[in-house]
Amino acid sequence: MSSAPDPSALPGPDSRQFRSALGMFATGVTIVTARGADGVLVGLTANSFNSVSLAPPLVLWSLGMRAGSMPVFSRGSHYAINILAADQKALAERFATRDIDRFAGVAWREGAGGAPVLEGVAAVFECANRSQYEEGDHVIFVGEVERCAFNPAAQPLIFHGGRYYTELPL
Repeated sequence: MSSAPDPSALPGPDSRQFRSALGMFATGVTIVTARGADGVLVGLTANSFNSVSLAPPLVLWSLGMRAGSMPVFSRGSHYAINILAADQKALAERFATRDIDRFAGVAWREGAGGAPVLEGVAAVFECANRSQYEEGDHVIFVGEVERCAFNPAAQPLIFHGGRYYTELPL
């Protein structure tokens, strides 16, 4: 009779292996946006988005503690989680690029608390910054959804294995 190894004795995955394994989970693509107290707009591409609760309506996303936009998101009252449509791959790449004006030439409107809501998205959640939890090297943000909207005709932008995809019928 063989016994299973003690999981506490096994080494953890290295960071590259862990990231590669996480990449096998297909996700939607979001751009999370906010307005700083000084009026400066911030936004970044993220796929760490999830629903939390229906009553009250809560969602979550996470941000690396060393992100340059952390002070705006951690101190701000509101942010918007923009769910990207299939035709917005270039926008996802733009908001993932460093040292550029990510909002230059991007169509948006002011949402709850001044957070930018991007035009043409599949859905948007306008959130009050309800709570934050430090875990590992990230902060988990829980937002209380004050307003949301969606386009039922939109095709989703999907990220899997380091590449972008869109919905394919089964």
